[in-house]
Amino acid sequence: MFNIEDLKIVCKDKSQLLVVKFPQKMAEPGAGFDSKGLGLSLQKKLLGKMSNKKIAKHFIDDTTSEVLDKAFLIIKDFKNKEEAKKIMKYIIKTVIKVGILYRNDQFNAEELKTVETFKSKFHSLSMTMVSFHEVDFTYDKAFLKTSLEECRQLLQSVISRHLTDKSKVRADTVFNFFNCEELMDQIFDSSGKYRDHIEVIVRNMHKMMDNGNL
Repeated sequence: MFNIEDLKIVCKDKSQLLVVKFPQKMAEPGAGFDSKGLGLSLQKKLLGKMSNKKIAKHFIDDTTSEVLDKAFLIIKDFKNKEEAKKIMKYIIKTVIKVGILYRNDQFNAEELKTVETFKSKFHSLSMTMVSFHEVDFTYDKAFLKTSLEECRQLLQSVISRHLTDKSKVRADTVFNFFNCEELMDQIFDSSGKYRDHIEVIVRNMHKMMDNGNL
């Protein structure tokens, strides 16, 4: 979605579209201008000023958006609206920033291996969560907590060289929030108050896995 030749960012008031054009070719050595570097920097800077749940829908597909919407409702009920907004903002910023780095070939060979390990681990975690919801008596809190922590560590390894300490804290905040035993117990309670929300999330997770997006 982020194209270095024609970067489109939705402004805060949603009534304007900012289009930034970059040269299609990199500058010659010694020319003193790096269009790719400038584009990457601008994308990250603009993202820091505009990320929220509604604007994210311009960058995240409908299926993922529906998952985020239901997650927002769960967090809002479990904590409060402000906490829900904060966690959603942190998720969106982290996902899009990592996407920017990936699409602009910023990861070295070792980091790309870690990215693949993270994707595999997160996919397994997602399948396990689906199973916890769909199959009675399979919920394993200890396994879930361990898997979340492993994913957190892998993500931190991927972003360590690229993002600020503030961004790293945001990522940790998200993982630490969901690695809460009380929240886990309520989410995977087969007769709990979040069952309808989780039903929608799981249905969309199936779609995402079928499409190779999770």
